[in-house]
This record gives sequence, C-alpha cells and structure tokens, in this order.
Amino acid sequence: MREPAFWWRKPGMAAHLLTPLAALYGTVAARRMRRSGESAQVPVVCIGNPTVGGAGKTPTALAVARALRDVGAKPVFLTRGYGGRLAGPVLVAPTHGAADVGDEPLMLARVAPTVVARDRVAGAAAAIEAGADAIVMDDGFQNPSLHKDLSILVLDGRRGIGNGRVIPAGPLRAPLAAQLPRAQALLVIGETSPSARAVIEVARHSVSLALTGRLVPDAAAVAALAGARVLAFAGIADTDKFFATLREAGIAVAATRRFADHHRFSAAEAAALIAEAEQSLLTLVTTEKDRARMVGDPALAALAARAKALPVTLALDKADALRDLLEGLFF
Repeated sequence: MREPAFWWRKPGMAAHLLTPLAALYGTVAARRMRRSGESAQVPVVCIGNPTVGGAGKTPTALAVARALRDVGAKPVFLTRGYGGRLAGPVLVAPTHGAADVGDEPLMLARVAPTVVARDRVAGAAAAIEAGADAIVMDDGFQNPSLHKDLSILVLDGRRGIGNGRVIPAGPLRAPLAAQLPRAQALLVIGETSPSARAVIEVARHSVSLALTGRLVPDAAAVAALAGARVLAFAGIADTDKFFATLREAGIAVAATRRFADHHRFSAAEAAALIAEAEQSLLTLVTTEKDRARMVGDPALAALAARAKALPVTLALDKADALRDLLEGLFF
C-alpha cells in the first residue's frame, strides 16, 4: 500500500476533511506513548521515526550497532519483522527468508545477531539469551511495551514531516509534541527541507543531540555500474530517494519502476522486469532491501541473479558525538 501523495504537500481539502480522525488517532497515540514500558536487563537503544515511510532507520540501526561495538558492547538487534510470518521470538538464521522474518531482519543479521518478535518484551529476553549486553531496536519508538534507555528519531531531510498532520490526515505517527520529548537524539538524513529545518529548531529545546548525516552508496557497487544504462526498480517507502541516489552517483537511469513498500514480487512481475531490461539492453538495479525479499524464493531466482543491489551506509557528520552518547549508557 502506498502513502497518499497529499501527506507530503501543503494541507489541502483531503487533509482538512480527515483532521477530526487525525485528532482522535493522535490523542490515542500520545496517551499510549505515555505508558511506562518494562525495563530490560541491558540498555535499549531505539531507532524510530516520527512519520511513516522510509527515513533511513535500518542504515541508522546498523551504524549504531557498529558504534556500540566500537565502545566494547555486544549488540543484538530487536525488530518486529514486518512482512514475515513468524511472530517470534526467533533468532534470525541463514535458513530464514523474507517470507519468514521480513526483509530488514535479513539485512541486520549480516552485522549482528537479530531477534524478530512482535512481543518486544519477550524479544528483549531472547536478545539477552543470545548474548546481548545492548539491544538495538529497529523501529518501535511509538510502542510503549519496552523501556528505551536511548531513543534516536530519524527524519528524512527532503520530506521532513510532510504536511505536519497526524495519520490519516498526514504522515505523523503521533503529534510531534508527544514524540520529541521522548527522544534523546534527532538525526536528519540528507539535505534539509524547510519542514525538516523547522523540526530541528523545535527539537533543540527537547533532545540532547541533533545530528545530520547522509546515505552513501557503496563505491564498489557504483563502479560496477559505470557506463551501464539501468532499469531501476524498488518496493520501498520512498522510491524517489533511491532513484535520486543512483543519479547522484553518476549512474545512467534509463527507466524506473515503482512498487509499494515491502512489495512481494510475483513471478509475472519478475519476468516482466527481466524482459524489459533485455529488450532495452538495460542493467537491472534495486535496493538491498528489495533484493533480500527475492533471495530464497524459487520463483524469483532469475530476477535475484540478474538484479544488482546498491548498498548504502550512513555517514554521520558528528559520529564522535553519537559514540559519546552511546558510551554514556555503560560508563
């Protein structure tokens, strides 16, 4: 399911008509966030975002786990496993596919042990059993069941908070005034729009640390695509960001195909993408997350073999400041 386009524009008729429902949703969400969560036996670092849609949470979670390792911790990821059939708690294993645990856990598990659990408290216990002395939650900021020792809100710099309205009138998961006081850090990824700059100014009065960063494509992957004309396709929340990243890296994007977030490609769609690429002499390129959903599915084996992924990593402008914040959880 795609987000309504009006969420990311100046409020219009649709947003105004949905304002009463948004007020009700926002009240319930804010009240829920005020509940006290159960404490884990180890520090919990939560990576969330104030809006729905892609903001860069997973690259941020990976960067946080690496930073925790730098200060001597043994992090374990905890995630709901959106799109997977397993409720958990389950420790992600090489035998799991996206149909089992979702796409993001497969990416996280390449860096550190990863527990999938819809019950966050039970998931935290499983993470500790797996050896965690720190838990990195990918998403779950608005879920009050587990106490967070450090919460980092991630905001897409280009889209900001859209029209500034709460679901269903806009993209906010809860009123911004209910979210910012419960975060210790705000991370804005990419060039900042007026909407994102306004959030930064408000956040300065509530969060301990305001960070900026950017998603950097893997140099080897970019080099491998030099001189190629590509057919870029993606099923993520913000496909335009992916296409823009390719172009900014100097890759010739000849055609693009958009799918809904966490889209499960069908055999027919895979065949159509391959046929279009062959007919136009194009190289298929997608995101790591999309390719993770293909691996292990026999119907998508040909597409997985042909499609090149473009990995990205988070480059922080104040990496030392984040590391200091994380180190403060232990010393």
